[in-house]
Amino acid sequence: MNTNRVEAAKKMRAVHKQNIQRSIEHRLQIARSKGDLSLIKQLEAEMRHFQ
Repeated sequence: MNTNRVEAAKKMRAVHKQNIQRSIEHRLQIARSKGDLSLIKQLEAEMRHFQ
């Protein structure tokens, strides 16, 4: 039972990380399309943090 909780928690963390990365990627695409260099640099730094 306890092992199932640990595995479920690991899976949730992985899914959460993927969702954050997807969100950052989307925001990065928008920033690039607008040419917002400051935001692009910030989002690229966030992406490096989550990799």
